[in-house]
Amino acid sequence: MAKQLGFYMDASACTACKACAIACKDKNNLPVGINWRKVHEYGGGSWVAHPAHPDMLIPSSVFLYSLSVACMHCQDAPCVEVCPAGAMSKNADGVVLIDADKCIGCRYCEWACPYGAPQFDQAAGVMTKCNMCTDLVAQGQNPACVDACPMRALEFGELADLRARHGVLNAIEPLPSAEITQPALVVTPHKHAQPSGRGTGHVLALPEEGYHGRS
Repeated sequence: MAKQLGFYMDASACTACKACAIACKDKNNLPVGINWRKVHEYGGGSWVAHPAHPDMLIPSSVFLYSLSVACMHCQDAPCVEVCPAGAMSKNADGVVLIDADKCIGCRYCEWACPYGAPQFDQAAGVMTKCNMCTDLVAQGQNPACVDACPMRALEFGELADLRARHGVLNAIEPLPSAEITQPALVVTPHKHAQPSGRGTGHVLALPEEGYHGRS
């Protein structure tokens, strides 16, 4: 496999504090409505009447877990393939980037991405998305989201190294099947995590403004 940088996410440790999303927004000075990193809260189950006290409800198979996601810098990136202007590309490290000078704002990449990563900047008239903090990485630092996590639930590095340390799982609900794009992601699942495409729950947090990803 060619060199590919990626993210690791420990869903068993994430508390949905959203420090990662805030750090990303602050570092990249993102406007209202554009959020390159988001935290999904996924849950399900039901409440049933207590057998001895029918007026009291008790949980039945109730579960909840969180997942921090950004651009997956996919190995088979559909956003790169569909861009008619050649504004989307993968660099030597496998990071998917947008050249704003070439972008024509057609939003094809947004429609092609199953993760909702590319987001349209209405004021600038171009697409934007996570660039894996290439400026920080060039200085030997981590992306801002990684260092902001108080639970150390995020890591960054070469995908092969992340897989060697944490395994090869790269999709759980509510993410789409990894077979679609081969995301540069490794996930440690929460104990209640469900396989992609076979979930019984749904995203519980209200979508953040400007987010058009799947729920």
